[in-house]
Amino acid sequence: MRWYKTSLGKKYIMGVTGLMLVGFVIAHMLGNLSAFAGPSGLNGYAEHLRAFPPFLWGFRAVMAVAFILHIWTGITLYLENKAARPVGYAKKENDRTSFSAQTMIWTGLLLLAFVVYHLLQFTVHAFNPEFAAMTTVLAGTTVFNVFAMVSSSFHKFGIALVYWVATIVLLLHVSHGFQSFFQSLGWTNDRTKLGLEKSSRVVAFVVMFGFIIIPISFFFGLM
Repeated sequence: MRWYKTSLGKKYIMGVTGLMLVGFVIAHMLGNLSAFAGPSGLNGYAEHLRAFPPFLWGFRAVMAVAFILHIWTGITLYLENKAARPVGYAKKENDRTSFSAQTMIWTGLLLLAFVVYHLLQFTVHAFNPEFAAMTTVLAGTTVFNVFAMVSSSFHKFGIALVYWVATIVLLLHVSHGFQSFFQSLGWTNDRTKLGLEKSSRVVAFVVMFGFIIIPISFFFGLM
């Protein structure tokens, strides 16, 4: 049997792709925080991303593959675990399992739904086709007005709420998922487990705060 079809192989793939996605999420968060520099900051950041299309689309392709592999291994491992225990426990004990660990499959599926919504909202403009016509002048060049698009969206309570909830779901998923990468590689033991768990929570809280502060700031008129 090919190694990637084994449970160990799938866990390794899930761990590596998960770390890649965490890295992408952190980079995306840092880029989004340029909104605090005003319209020129966010619009400038967005324009820099479009400056070299081959790199941008190549990066997107790599992350799309990682995203698909992460979803596939997560679902298959969940189904394999369920099949291994077709009869539920009469009394299930979860003393050593965190809530985020127990809900990984569900937070993962919720994040998948959110990513689809996010792309439809800000990339495809499926819900607001007028976004495509939003432009501004930056350094003498007409560019897409990302700041106006984001501001218009996050001033609406329903949209802001979706993003607030999504950041909390991301917190739950990353707080367990980050440490799972090290466990997949066999680096977790009694000596390192506590430190990795704490580091995972710190990373998750930093990511959550970095994302949630943006829709909160726009909604409450702080920028």
